[in-house]
Amino acid sequence: MEVQSGVAEELGLHVPEIAWHTERDRIAEVGAFFAMVTATCAKFALDVKLLTQTEVAEVSEPFYPHRGSSSTMPQKRNPVSSVYITAMSSTVRQLSASLFEAMVEDHERSTGPWEIEWIVLPQICTLSHATLVHTRDLIRGLEVHPEAMRRNLDITRGAIVSEAAMMKLGAVIGRQKAHDLIYDECRKLGDNADKHLADLLAENKEIQTAGIGRNQLEEICDPVKYLGLSEEMVKRALELTESGR
Repeated sequence: MEVQSGVAEELGLHVPEIAWHTERDRIAEVGAFFAMVTATCAKFALDVKLLTQTEVAEVSEPFYPHRGSSSTMPQKRNPVSSVYITAMSSTVRQLSASLFEAMVEDHERSTGPWEIEWIVLPQICTLSHATLVHTRDLIRGLEVHPEAMRRNLDITRGAIVSEAAMMKLGAVIGRQKAHDLIYDECRKLGDNADKHLADLLAENKEIQTAGIGRNQLEEICDPVKYLGLSEEMVKRALELTESGR
């Protein structure tokens, strides 16, 4: 026990409460942790893949000559980091499930299950490390295109902020009435390709009677004015990260 405590102290590890031969929960927990960490990276990478699509084009992966290029389609700029991240993360999640199988061991000395760990743990650690490296490099070099974001927000011509418009108008004319009114005006957008939601609302007699002017309607229908608590949430997350929590 003294040797065990000394070695643990030297390595900066905790001393297990009981013999670990058939108590493999710690090993499974490590695998589950790596699965969660790499899945977080993969969620980010998947969004990047979707945002780099030609018709969206809101972000681009880091670029240098021939990075992400195609052997047959010279114009392509493939999101290679995101591809690697999602592939490796998926593999880690599959491998980590094997560690829960390894927990089911016979009596006080395993006759096979813990050998599973010998096979998958090295792979899990290697793939998790590679996933984190690729994610770090992706974030550091990510190119963001705010002009494309604004263009995409404007595609719906104001319908994307219909909830905001409903809530603002609801404070004046009542929520349900505002909901039905916005619903009807949004349906009209499909038949009025040259109109913005603010235009249709400005022409609405009920809104005119309520005394809501054009300038106020344009502000209500501006996506930039409908960020909610997103900025506060991001700041809080960054503060927690910087504080080391």
